[in-house]
Amino acid sequence: MPRARILVVDDEKNILTSLSRALRVEDFEVDVAGSAALALEKLQKKTYDAAILDVMMPGMDGLELLKAIRAEGKHMPVLVMSGHGSIETAVEATRLGAHDFLEKPIGTERLLLSLERCLDFRRLEVENEELRKRTGALEELIGESEAMRRLRERIQLAASAKAAVLITGERGTGKELVARAIHRASARVDQPLEKLNCAAVPSELIESELFGHEAGAFTGATKQRLGKFERAHRGTLFLDEIGDMPLPMQAKLLRVLQEGEIERVGGSGVIPVDVRVVSATNRDLQEAIELGEFRADLYDRLNVLPIRVPPLRERREDIPTLAERFLELACIANDRPRKAFGKGALELLSAYDFPGNVRELKNLVERLVILSPGETITEADARALLPIARASVSAGVYRPGVPLRELMDEVEREIILRALDHHGGNVTQTATDLDLERSHLYKKMRALDIKR
Repeated sequence: MPRARILVVDDEKNILTSLSRALRVEDFEVDVAGSAALALEKLQKKTYDAAILDVMMPGMDGLELLKAIRAEGKHMPVLVMSGHGSIETAVEATRLGAHDFLEKPIGTERLLLSLERCLDFRRLEVENEELRKRTGALEELIGESEAMRRLRERIQLAASAKAAVLITGERGTGKELVARAIHRASARVDQPLEKLNCAAVPSELIESELFGHEAGAFTGATKQRLGKFERAHRGTLFLDEIGDMPLPMQAKLLRVLQEGEIERVGGSGVIPVDVRVVSATNRDLQEAIELGEFRADLYDRLNVLPIRVPPLRERREDIPTLAERFLELACIANDRPRKAFGKGALELLSAYDFPGNVRELKNLVERLVILSPGETITEADARALLPIARASVSAGVYRPGVPLRELMDEVEREIILRALDHHGGNVTQTATDLDLERSHLYKKMRALDIKR
């Protein structure tokens, strides 16, 4: 069985012959086309794993053919080749979605290496798509609370516009998921979504990361490199942790947002870019402005459409739904048989404040899947792993229709369980701490179904 099916397009017969022969020797199935028009006909009849296109062809050239391929929704990897290579041609090919640019004459080893890389990349994309189908799209924003309904409405409104978006919220609330949702719902969905974590890149490298650099621009810059803005051309650039961007870089970012053009590090000319910027932070940028740590004019540019992601404690009703979804995913990811939550476990999770928000809930559920021995995750399992010092007794406060005695029992049970946990299960020390006779504490424990 052939390794993959490849379409080679070139108006020179000797090139078609040599490339197809080299690929067939390596066990690829190869079709050839002497023009872009013939290539489009073949693409209508067959599915290809990759295509190799010449740039300089009479009639429709290779770049126009690449545009047509992408316009028809075909996502196979494409290699572009030319005997008259230039930086401008390579950049344009990359912007249009080419995986690599090869200069003629092409060595067999160089061709095979590039082809294998793009096929591996496509295989990984397909595997990820299948994984998302199997596990249920992890990135979707889960929850039917009023806070989540308002958030989804805000995302739809922001997606339909072109203005910059600033996403704020505590750590772990899902700000990156909101950024991805904005991109997916926008007119730029078929264009790149690039991400840069401003807190994770050293200050001396962040300019190169954003704007790219020319060969020789600094020590270690052995070849030209495109930055995030060029890679995101016509698409979206997500700047995470924007509040941690160094002040000198803030001024340069502001200029790009104002002028719509960049200059590579070590470059001498400007490059127009069409990029929608979506940024996110868990910092109070107004306070950062007062402290002189963030530019007010940049804040105004970024904060055209503000979106606040609510913390989990403001949408507790979504916790059971989130926990059930994370439970399913964790069982699959860790090769565990399917498990279920007991009622007490979900009630305990819903009562907890989750300072780490959705990320903390996801991690906690994964720990429960791995460390809970039974098929049902019980209240005791959850209590053993929940940070008890921050747990809330809100499950035991007033709820309409619940008798006072039952509410009081819940509060007493919570207090005794916490005290027992604090004293390592020692009943005598717990009774002394609570100013109770030990026999009285034993009676309460039996009445409240508390096991030692």
